[in-house]
Amino acid sequence: MIKVRRVAPGEWAVLRDVRLRALLDAPSAFASTHAREVAFGEDEWRARIAGGPWWLAYVDGVLVGMVAGYGTDDEPGVRHLVSMWVAAEARGTGAATALAGEMCRWAAADGARTVSLWVADGNDRARRFYERLGFTGTDERQPLPSDPGTGEERMERVLR
Repeated sequence: MIKVRRVAPGEWAVLRDVRLRALLDAPSAFASTHAREVAFGEDEWRARIAGGPWWLAYVDGVLVGMVAGYGTDDEPGVRHLVSMWVAAEARGTGAATALAGEMCRWAAADGARTVSLWVADGNDRARRFYERLGFTGTDERQPLPSDPGTGEERMERVLR
C-alpha cells in the first residue's frame, strides 16, 4: 500500500536522510550534491522544510520517496515541482504518481494555474513519466546546476 504524507516541521532528520539517499542514488538529477548537503546542520534542514512543502512516500510502511513544491513572486500562477525521487526498488509501484499527485493538488489549492519542473537530458524514464501525467516540454533549456555539462528542459502542466 502506498501512503504519501507531508513532512512536519520537526521532521528535519527524516527529510535529511531521504534527501541524502536520493543524492547518492541519482547524483546528477538534482541541483545540489551529496557532498554539499551532508554538511548541512539542523538549521539548514529546518529552513528547507519552512521554505515550502515536502511530501514523503511510503510503500508498505517503508520510506521510498520524496517531492517538494514552491512558488515564486515573479511567477505567481506557477508552482515548481522539485526534488522528485523514488528509490529504485519502489519504481513502478505508483509511489511517484502519488507524490506528484499530492504536489499538484497542493499547487491547485494554493492558486496555481501551472506546475513546472525541469528534466535532465537523458532521463528518458522521468520524461515519459511526466508526459503520462500531462506535462509537456516547453523548449526552455538550461544547464543542470549540479552538472553544467548536462542540459535540462522545463516541462509544464496546466492545472484544471
